[in-house]
Amino acid sequence: MTKSNKLTLWIFIALLMGVATGVLLNASYPSTTEGATHASLVGILDNITILTDIFLRLIKMIIAPLVFSTLVVGVAKLGDIKAVGRIGGKTMLWFISASFVSLLLGCLLVNLFQPGTMMQLELPPSDAATGIDKAAMTFKGVITHIFPKSVIEAMAGNEILQIVVFSLFFGVATAALGEKGEIVVKALDAVGHVMLKITGYVMNFAPFAVFSAMTAVVAKKGLGVLVTYGVFIGEFYFGLLLLWVLLLFAAYLLVGKRVKTLVSRIKEPLLLAFSTASSEAAFPKTLEELERFGCRNRIVSFVLPLGYSFNLDGSMMYMTFASLFIAQSYGIHMSFDQQITMLLVLMITSKGIAGVPRASLVVIAGTLSSFGIPEAGLLLLLGVDHLLDMGRSATNVVGNAVATVAVSKWEKSLDH
Repeated sequence: MTKSNKLTLWIFIALLMGVATGVLLNASYPSTTEGATHASLVGILDNITILTDIFLRLIKMIIAPLVFSTLVVGVAKLGDIKAVGRIGGKTMLWFISASFVSLLLGCLLVNLFQPGTMMQLELPPSDAATGIDKAAMTFKGVITHIFPKSVIEAMAGNEILQIVVFSLFFGVATAALGEKGEIVVKALDAVGHVMLKITGYVMNFAPFAVFSAMTAVVAKKGLGVLVTYGVFIGEFYFGLLLLWVLLLFAAYLLVGKRVKTLVSRIKEPLLLAFSTASSEAAFPKTLEELERFGCRNRIVSFVLPLGYSFNLDGSMMYMTFASLFIAQSYGIHMSFDQQITMLLVLMITSKGIAGVPRASLVVIAGTLSSFGIPEAGLLLLLGVDHLLDMGRSATNVVGNAVATVAVSKWEKSLDH
């Protein structure tokens, strides 16, 4: 068994052990009559989740320097601004198409299944709080947020989209310098390899983080949460399965039977993203595995960082699914025109969304009020959001992997 397969096995074992431990803790410390988590259990879980917090902090420590170094090297290796424009155009065409399909699929399925109608809730007070800050919804706010006022601030806050913008400028300028720029490219290429080596060290800690995360969610909510929201969760995961089928079918059209190899390569990042409910946690490993699959470094280094800002397919589908579920729960009818408008708004406001837990909720919170839907409806989803986030985070990994393969194929940069 290879080292990679051993780590995957340990992550899976940790996931199962986390579920089992969570069930035992949930049975040992039952919730109070008001539904609040037992005080003693809260203290225990605070200590257990230290492992998950440490792991995610270590991953976030890697993200900014890894995205910057790999993207600058990727852009510089493309050679000139025409190549950047050509590949960038193809990449954005795929991202926009995939995002639209994801949003539309979520919209169609939630209208087909009508999961919110069984709730039949009364409208909450207009000032009901959700505890979630709304995303900036103005056109100016969305556009200006893309551009960093300080690259240091952007890296400190892991603002991936802002880091990408600065890296594109830096990469193009480096390529324009010719021989002088080669020194910078070699240095950043070495930095990228160092960061990947650090990733290998950090990944050895993944099973402990997975155990911690699964123990916490099951101990707090119990397996009963799957029954209570079973219909909604089942329908959403069915939607994710359909999205996987569409994405992998697209990959099959591009690379044929090699799609099996692709799935095998990304199984570890998939499991990691699913377990930690964080797309970012899987980024370094996904980058490494796509290069092993045959995608050339210059394409992977360019497309994948962009994908984590523009191409979170699972999160996109969830946004329409969740927004319309809340509307249905309060008996709010939305016309076809309103739903299409919401879809387009989400297409814009979701760009640059962080690949971290609950990031989707921030965008949804900023969208609901624009369509007369109570923001307090988000409270309906908070109890099961972690379970839903696990699926959409894994789907984000699949979407970005397929996007990278597609651009590599179009650029004739896919090796066997």
